[in-house]
Amino acid sequence: MAVLKEYKTTTYEVDYCGKKLTLETGRLAGQAQGSITARLGDTVVLATAVVSDEPREGMDYFPLLVDFEERFYAAGKISGSRFIKREGRPSDEAILAARKIDRPIRPLFPKNFRNDVQVVVTVLSYDGENDPDPIAIIAASSALMQTHAPYKGPISAVNISLVDGVIKLNPTMDELEASDLHVCLAATKDRVMMLEVEANEVKEEVVIEGIEKALIELKPIIEIQHKIAEDHRKQEVEEGEKPVDPSIAVKAEVHNYVADKLRTALAELDKEERDKQIKIFEKEILDRFEGTYKQVDLKSAFAKLVFEEVRAQILENGIRPDGRGIEEIRPLHVETSVLPRTHGSALFARGESQSLSVVTLASPGMEQLIDTMGEETTKRFMHHYNFPPFSTGEVSPMRGTSRREIGHGYLAEKALKPMIPENGGFPYTIRIVSEILSSNGSTSMAATCGSTLALMDAGVPIKKPVSGIAMGLVANADASEYKILSDLQGLEDFAGDMDFKVAGTKDGITAVQMDTKIEGLTMEIVKETFRRALSGRLEIMDAMLSVIPEPRAELSKYAPRIEAVQINPEKIGEIIGPGGKNIRKIIEECGGKDVLAIDIEEDGTVMISAMDPVAGEKAIAMVKSMTREIKPGEIITGEIIEIKRDRMSGKEIGAIMAITPKLDGMIHVSQIANRHVEKVSDVLKVGQTVTAKVIEVDPMKGRISLSMKAAAESSNPDKA
Repeated sequence: MAVLKEYKTTTYEVDYCGKKLTLETGRLAGQAQGSITARLGDTVVLATAVVSDEPREGMDYFPLLVDFEERFYAAGKISGSRFIKREGRPSDEAILAARKIDRPIRPLFPKNFRNDVQVVVTVLSYDGENDPDPIAIIAASSALMQTHAPYKGPISAVNISLVDGVIKLNPTMDELEASDLHVCLAATKDRVMMLEVEANEVKEEVVIEGIEKALIELKPIIEIQHKIAEDHRKQEVEEGEKPVDPSIAVKAEVHNYVADKLRTALAELDKEERDKQIKIFEKEILDRFEGTYKQVDLKSAFAKLVFEEVRAQILENGIRPDGRGIEEIRPLHVETSVLPRTHGSALFARGESQSLSVVTLASPGMEQLIDTMGEETTKRFMHHYNFPPFSTGEVSPMRGTSRREIGHGYLAEKALKPMIPENGGFPYTIRIVSEILSSNGSTSMAATCGSTLALMDAGVPIKKPVSGIAMGLVANADASEYKILSDLQGLEDFAGDMDFKVAGTKDGITAVQMDTKIEGLTMEIVKETFRRALSGRLEIMDAMLSVIPEPRAELSKYAPRIEAVQINPEKIGEIIGPGGKNIRKIIEECGGKDVLAIDIEEDGTVMISAMDPVAGEKAIAMVKSMTREIKPGEIITGEIIEIKRDRMSGKEIGAIMAITPKLDGMIHVSQIANRHVEKVSDVLKVGQTVTAKVIEVDPMKGRISLSMKAAAESSNPDKA
């Protein structure tokens, strides 16, 4: 008889902002170096961490890979796709979740660590109440604490909400939905590692209050991870596995050969010339020391030298690579109506960073269907961000949307989303595409500013304009001395310690995304950055509004016009027809699907989107005609479609008049005129148009009685 295996499982329970969080190891994924199953309510995630034994040869960056795997079964769902039922490529939501895990973990590894590290988080169960994202960050950190990697964690994470002016930590998904603020915070014991903020014009002080409250409440999560490491951490990195670093000799040789020339080149104010000189110096070094040192060590030493020189000039002398002051914003370029046939367009440039943003308006039926493990939803406002290699003067294959493009696109989208008009007042599906044509830092904020301009150029009645700015930092080892840089540029991003993007209106924040390359930001730095960012983005907004102060009064002539017709919900079936026959007929008769779109909502609202006003008016008339509810006393005009005869005698007893395509009424022979009519066909002919009054409507039998005589009396009461 087979022996049943029992796993040696260790379970840790900790208070997580008023709820019980369970971290378990030993039962699942035993061959991974680190494995944590985290549970909050009925949301369960499995995080695994694996570290390679040897550094990867030829790498000049830390090869960390983070994957966030959604499983439809976690929510008791099967994919809504008719053709593919297994999970495919990660959804945008899954990619954004993976980035939330990657961003706070990456800075806590040595910069020169070259061993492959892979973290895989799989959502095993989702209760619709507890967000798996912050739990995944905690689980990933806990799994890394078990490995032999030189990870300087742990970190914790939590969502922060604001409902009715009250800050709440670890809110439910419903509470987040109703909140004016959604902060996802990742932090060490006392420093902020990552911020992802979506807000509805919330003041900086409120966000800061939420962060400070969270740092206090998250301490037990940090402590429990130290306990996990104490109980389960693998042996330390062996000698052959330690982070590699170019030798002191290589660094010294490179420094002596090129440091003075490099310092002069970095003072060059023109980016193109500065970059050209840096490339020349790097090539000189590779040629000069070829065969003496490995090329990878030479490149690493030169990059380190550039890094140190840029930082030294900023921190010690307050001199930025392009000569700007610490709070100075690069020259701006603002232009609208750039493209002739699009619905709205704008070109926004800040220094060498340039974004072309284009708005397209479409019918409600063009909303995006979101099918993830959560609730199936639709999306009417989308922002997409493209970052082609030519924007940095590089050659690289273009093989689909990158994680970075998805993340930057979503940042601008959530910055603008609170300012998009409600569906009822502006029922369009809205898509913005930001093409980054030139990049030198802060392109996501350039896309945000450009998209605001493009929306106003398109005549979209946004509630308020939004602007954004990226802030940088250069700090010493313990962050006791630092310089915060307004309007971060590329070289400062490379050599700096943070990328802190803030977007909002003049009245409050709408989005924040903060990453750091050091072991976290102090609250002093966070507060000062928010203050300086507010000043910077308001300055940028003034420049934007000097070009287009408000949305245009009229939509582009190339945008569809949408009209709403309200019908009885019971009449929806008559509009659609069997198999969609009637609605297809309307579209075909009004110019086809390229000219007209019809969307019907459950409450009986019929949205008619037309590229041609005449086609729209015709469609509206057809819809009203098909769903018309006839009432006694109405005067209507229609065509005679049949002379009615008695079945037995064959005598003409009246005429059938068409009221709508599916509705007709009977004019009895006695109701044709104020005189005796012997034969109906003597007065009325098929195809003739006449006017009649509704005498009676019998909904049970579906009969409508009409009178030409009564109609005539109504129009000429004196003769009557």
